[in-house]
Amino acid sequence: MTVSLPLVFVLGVIAWAAIKFLGIRLWVAVVIALFGFWLSYTFLAPAIESGTRSGVDVINGTHE
Repeated sequence: MTVSLPLVFVLGVIAWAAIKFLGIRLWVAVVIALFGFWLSYTFLAPAIESGTRSGVDVINGTHE
């Protein structure tokens, strides 16, 4: 049986856990999220997308 979770959901759970259990302030999490949106509009976006896709493929066991 295959279970599929969107990466955004997983990252949201990690962010919630960091705020709840590690004591990271909410504004720090918001700044990090905004930095991610800013990075998506730079020349680094294709490299980040490719690296994320490769990492997910390794975790899923679908890498070639």
